[in-house]
Amino acid sequence: MDYETPQFFRVMKYASEAEGDVIDMVSGNPDWEPPEALREGLYEYADVDSGQFQYPPSVGLTALREEIAARRGVDRSRVIVTNGAGEANHLAMSGALEAMDGNEIIMVDPVYPYYAGRAGMLGADRTYVPVDEDGHLDAGTVRDLASKETAAIVVNSPNNPMGVTYGGDTIEELVDVAEDCDAVLVSDEVYDHFDYSGKFRSALSVDSPSRIVTNSFSKSMAITGWRVGYAIFPDADRPVPYGDLADAARTRHMLTNVATSRPAQAAVLHALEHTGPEYHEAARDRMEERIDHFTTALDETGAEYTDPEGSFYVMARFPDVGGTLEDVKWLIDEAGVAGMPGEAFGESRADWIRFALVSPRVEEAAQRLDEFFAEGNPR
Repeated sequence: MDYETPQFFRVMKYASEAEGDVIDMVSGNPDWEPPEALREGLYEYADVDSGQFQYPPSVGLTALREEIAARRGVDRSRVIVTNGAGEANHLAMSGALEAMDGNEIIMVDPVYPYYAGRAGMLGADRTYVPVDEDGHLDAGTVRDLASKETAAIVVNSPNNPMGVTYGGDTIEELVDVAEDCDAVLVSDEVYDHFDYSGKFRSALSVDSPSRIVTNSFSKSMAITGWRVGYAIFPDADRPVPYGDLADAARTRHMLTNVATSRPAQAAVLHALEHTGPEYHEAARDRMEERIDHFTTALDETGAEYTDPEGSFYVMARFPDVGGTLEDVKWLIDEAGVAGMPGEAFGESRADWIRFALVSPRVEEAAQRLDEFFAEGNPR
């Protein structure tokens, strides 16, 4: 599987150049408005003294780090503000490979392709853990595969692309596996505000020096283009060979990016301070309604599909249709609906297609698929 060349942009380019109207369900870009306080914060920042247009602290604005630390119940020194969750995951994975004896990164199959691509770019050995039919991960299987060669175990909950949410028992055992193998659990929790099952549990709830939590405001505030994320590293009490993972990450972050956008950080801080829970409740309600409409239509097509417990995505397998790039192009041309090929996420769902439900046209897309497959597969 070629994870070093992600297919997202190939599909988006093909859909944009296709004849006729195509409904884009490829990428997880929220289509709703950010919190009103976010725009307020940006407007206010435009009038500040020009001295605040210069470099911010490399690790992030102090007030933003304090706000994140207070919300997550950690010390501010453990928080590094990053250019989205992507950089946060990069710092975590590269730091684990540098600090640990092993060179293996364990991931789930199906996997978010950027985890796998990043592991390959870092020269890591990649091992994939299969999930069950519903997409759930058996931590015991991870334990069977993990060893002293393992540097990091990377998980995402709520999950992209399967939409599953890991409960507390799974998270605790994954941390335990990481401790036993002298590895680090990297827990990407970027969809934490989109848990519909009520069972999401952050890895921060487990008191351990063997876990790094990454997150971003991209999804929760509908600002994927702002690139404001963060990583939370363990306390600096890990014995050799671990060292202080946060200190190593600060250096790598500074050498790579210098810092994260100061206006974006200031506006995010303002939004955190002035946005109530009703904003996130409305976003969850919107997504649950879309999931219901979309999966109801999939029932009519005869497709198998995942029933999301969290995140934005539904994976589906249609009768006599695969999950290759060519299958996706065919569906774009014939049905006017663009999804992501399942093969982009690994072998276990290579004959499925993933749909991102972050579009106001979800119901229309569902109707198109229903009508298209009702006519029979013309292939």
